Amino acid sequence: GERADGAGELVVRELDLASLRSVRAFCHRVLQEESRLDVLINNAGVFQCPYMKTEDGFEMQFGVNHLGHFLLTNLLLGLLKNSAPSRVVVVSSKLYKYGEINFEDLNSEISYNKSFCYSRSKLANILFARELARRLEGTGVTVNSLHPGIVRTNLGRHVNIPLLAKPLFNLVSWAFFKTPLEGAQTSIYLASSPDVEGVTGKYFGDCKEEELLPKAMDDLVARKLWDISEVMVGLLK
Repeated sequence: GERADGAGELVVRELDLASLRSVRAFCHRVLQEESRLDVLINNAGVFQCPYMKTEDGFEMQFGVNHLGHFLLTNLLLGLLKNSAPSRVVVVSSKLYKYGEINFEDLNSEISYNKSFCYSRSKLANILFARELARRLEGTGVTVNSLHPGIVRTNLGRHVNIPLLAKPLFNLVSWAFFKTPLEGAQTSIYLASSPDVEGVTGKYFGDCKEEELLPKAMDDLVARKLWDISEVMVGLLK
């Protein structure tokens, strides 16, 4: 709601996407306290961490980047529909190009490669966004995914850079990486711009629609991933 001086209100709520219990508690509170949900931006990310598991036993990158957002979005879908026209924005990465959806080892218990698993989770983001857009056709809720660019944040804290190379890396990052504000622009564009009103199921970079590789447009894989994800997060037995 707006205050008398015209400013909005920022409310901070605890949410740990590595815990399905936390996701459910957060959504329960939102549904109790908020009458509208105009925009949901799925932005959290874990990048190339050592092998570790979430509270529920999922490989951390797949669990946080895909499954946490999958449950969060599904639990808030009713409010999004009731608030239509509304928008879902899914932050992915161009590194999706190096990922594959391996249904035989989604939890990386047979083998784990931190780079591959990040790329797989980002491919899962795009497939999720496409399938969700398909399921929400005609509801007034749009769903789009995006690549924010290489942004100067602590997302890469698990990447080991040799001590002697750090000064050069820092110089390169300041010269060529985006600031957080610059990296947020495509998310803000998809969340608020009238230019994309009614646009759904697309992928964007630098506030422009971009082409996807065929594997990111495979509707059969997207539906199978959706079905398995429903079981993994407990939406279906």
